Amino acid sequence: MATRDVVVIGASAGGVEPLMRLVGGLPPDLPAAVFVVLHMPPNAPSALAAILGRAGLLPATPAADGAPIQAGRVYVATPNQHLYVHRGHVRVAVGPRENGSRPSVDVLFRSASRAYGPRVVGVVLSGALSDGALGLAAIKLRGGLAVVQDPAEALFGDMPNNALAATTADYCASAAEIAAFIDQVTRQPVETLVSDRMDGETEQQRPPTDDLADSGVVDEKRAGTASGLTCPECHGSIWELRDGDTVRFECRVGHAYGVDAFVAEQGARVEAALWTAINTLEERASTFARLAGVYPAASRLASGYQERAEETTQQAHVLRELLYSLLHAGDVG
Repeated sequence: MATRDVVVIGASAGGVEPLMRLVGGLPPDLPAAVFVVLHMPPNAPSALAAILGRAGLLPATPAADGAPIQAGRVYVATPNQHLYVHRGHVRVAVGPRENGSRPSVDVLFRSASRAYGPRVVGVVLSGALSDGALGLAAIKLRGGLAVVQDPAEALFGDMPNNALAATTADYCASAAEIAAFIDQVTRQPVETLVSDRMDGETEQQRPPTDDLADSGVVDEKRAGTASGLTCPECHGSIWELRDGDTVRFECRVGHAYGVDAFVAEQGARVEAALWTAINTLEERASTFARLAGVYPAASRLASGYQERAEETTQQAHVLRELLYSLLHAGDVG
């Protein structure tokens, strides 16, 4: 019989310390491969693999495309690339951002659940918003184990809380306790039926919601599910997909969002649009002021342009004050 030999871990804000405690608590003879996604800036080098390698006894390396999967190793996602688990090997590739992130926890979790089904243990640690919640639900639906850091211990409890809301966790505890739990469950046999839906080879071509559609939880995108909204990133039409009380948004090319990530992305776009409007109004005011100086000061044209310059400056000021109030309230940005 197989064992639970694939461990996938996702974290974001406040996630480095619990990752160090978790990986540091794993024994050198762990009979499972460990895969880690931490949200990170896209254009900066990451030292996470080196940090995790020093934190424990397992060798940790940046994930390399095509690398064979070996027990007792930690594979760490690299900046601006999704990490996929396929049968027997790792894939590292670009793809649409999910929940505003690349690498995305959901992408890692879904690919592992498709490739290894009940052999997967999914772990969600500290982080903001909800990346990893639906991915953990997919792992659970295919017979894997769902593990969540205690939100009370997490520096940012959004990801753990959203994961607990999305599925029933098999274990919820501190990062150190999770390490001991993983050591225990990865040594236990588990029945697994090989399915052609678990090959993982088409992950990059499949819509993100197909993992739930495969299990009959949600329908695939089809006519009639359009939300009337547009994708914050590519501005294409976006579908609204429901799983009970859970709502998810996904566009045609694959950008996908939980509710909180969708609202946050919209807020960022609103802030950008308002700054653009303020800049445009101030530039227009400067244009009117410049035109006012072209004509004699006492002329009708000069006074008219000067009046329009003052009015436009005031409009820009009002819009700036509105934006500041929205930022202060946390409604945009």
